[in-house]
Amino acid sequence: MNKLVSAGNTIDVIKKHDFTFRKRFGQNFLIDEHVLEKIVQAADITGDDYVIEIGPGIGSMTQYLCEKAGKVTAVEIDRDLIPILNETLGDYDNVTVINDDILKVDIAGLIEKENKGKPAKVVANLPYYITTPIVMTLLEDHLPISSITVMVQKEVAQRMQAEPGSKDYGALSLAVKYYSDPHIVANVPPNCFIPRPKVGSAVINLIVYDAPVINVKDEKLMFKLIRAAFNQRRKTLVNSISNSGDLGFSKQEITDALNAMNLPETIRGEALSPEQFAALSDRLIF
Repeated sequence: MNKLVSAGNTIDVIKKHDFTFRKRFGQNFLIDEHVLEKIVQAADITGDDYVIEIGPGIGSMTQYLCEKAGKVTAVEIDRDLIPILNETLGDYDNVTVINDDILKVDIAGLIEKENKGKPAKVVANLPYYITTPIVMTLLEDHLPISSITVMVQKEVAQRMQAEPGSKDYGALSLAVKYYSDPHIVANVPPNCFIPRPKVGSAVINLIVYDAPVINVKDEKLMFKLIRAAFNQRRKTLVNSISNSGDLGFSKQEITDALNAMNLPETIRGEALSPEQFAALSDRLIF
């Protein structure tokens, strides 16, 4: 395999195809082989796996995935990268390149077609500006996915695995922990990319639960409560939820629910665990 993942090889490919980075796609190509190997290792890819890669770029990581996985689908939004991918991945017969926005792809249909509905693994070097929408779509849509291993902005990775009471803890932390078990596996400095991003990155591995480990009667209501709590995180939970126009709970109803849970009415959302948000949601239903 003629490895692309080096500064020299990446620059050669970019020059050969007269490729121009597009700011709106948040493109930063990985040029560090050790980091790439950590990503593939963390994803625990085997010959039995079907992998969906989001944002393959010029195909540096895709090559490694093709070497390890049974089948790979690489979804790339930038049409200018498609001829490059057709060339760099030309030696592999187990990869399909799709030119589309991952948020518009029928992922469930893709997995059904390519893997007979058996769970896929997702691997990606995600653009910072769209990390949260992509991760949340993969989780909230209850897709047949067993793990998500992604390179993201370091700050976002820290938020994903943050614990209650910490400054990084928020709605993203709660959502990720509800659907998966997150672990940061590597911190990645800016010099590992072309062009260099202004901030550090991290690789985080989410092992997706077959079913949520937290029982809640109304999942949508729970997440509405969570969003309300962190939209005004400096306010008490009672004020944050009661001020949310689409929920319709009075301060007294919220206070009574908190009292029944032996929680003070002055508590803020950042202090509640996922289990406590589920319990609060269940109490407010009745």
